[in-house]
Amino acid sequence: MPTESPLAFERPADRTAEFRGGPGAVRFLDLPVRRCVMIDGQGAPGESAFVPRMPGLYATAWTLRFALKRRGVVTRVGPLEGLWWTVDEATYLDAILREERGAWRWTLFIVLPDEADDAEIESALAAGRAKLDPTLAPNLRVESFAEGNAAQLLHLGPYADERPSIQRLHVAIVAAGLRLRGRHHEIYHGDPRTSAPERLRTILRQPVA
Repeated sequence: MPTESPLAFERPADRTAEFRGGPGAVRFLDLPVRRCVMIDGQGAPGESAFVPRMPGLYATAWTLRFALKRRGVVTRVGPLEGLWWTVDEATYLDAILREERGAWRWTLFIVLPDEADDAEIESALAAGRAKLDPTLAPNLRVESFAEGNAAQLLHLGPYADERPSIQRLHVAIVAAGLRLRGRHHEIYHGDPRTSAPERLRTILRQPVA
């Protein structure tokens, strides 16, 4: 029978605690189930792919924030996040190394507050869909996202320079006696439209088993 890794996975006290850590420092986390507003896409990232989808995500998240505020619950809209994989389910790093940007598949999402009830989420989702082109609106949805055990590190700098950071993350996973599973996950802190490329902060996360 396989032996379990002796590694202790950290359970962050709250959502903010998930993002702590210095650049390049690998953390192993046990993450709770989250409800997220999500929308899918494919191909290389960029404004032409992302911009048409953003209004739906942010309208849902901000509508929900204001609904909670009306009943005295103060929350924050979380950062934009993305799951990345390929058409043949290879790892995202494999696709980067092959430079096959057309093979990329992705899901953009924002984590929603735990305090929201089902009725508030349904109302917010309707507001989000109303902001989208009718061809995209049906794909905007709210789902539970159970990531479980994962490894992550903070990457500083342009998105195009992520490869060494992803490689470092994967090496640390193997060194810990674990294996990759699921889809590459990125959490974006900073806006590439207003931040200098060298100041962009991205959490690179990989589910593990």
